[in-house]
Amino acid sequence: MPPLRLAQLEARYAALRQELAGIGYLSHGSVHRRPAGQSGSRFTWSTKVKAKTVSLALSEDQADWLEKAIAEHRRVKKILGEMRRLSRQIMRTQFPDTERRGPLNKKILRLI
Repeated sequence: MPPLRLAQLEARYAALRQELAGIGYLSHGSVHRRPAGQSGSRFTWSTKVKAKTVSLALSEDQADWLEKAIAEHRRVKKILGEMRRLSRQIMRTQFPDTERRGPLNKKILRLI
């Protein structure tokens, strides 16, 4: 695949910045839903705090809200990962490589 032009890379980066502007509430962790007949809380949220798992019983509305916040958190992580990769591509495209024994390859910059 031929490398993208600088303008295309910068346009994609700008689109990702706009996407970040529309992000809602964020949370990490996971929501567990148990069937109605099982013992224990039907809805629980679990997360790590200082290397320990912490769980909290939730109402159904709280579980729905937290699931959306967790999905937004995952979306942010994905967007930021792409933004970091694009930043390195833009740097490689915009600036000439310095003289060194070995070339600065795509694997080192995690572009592949």
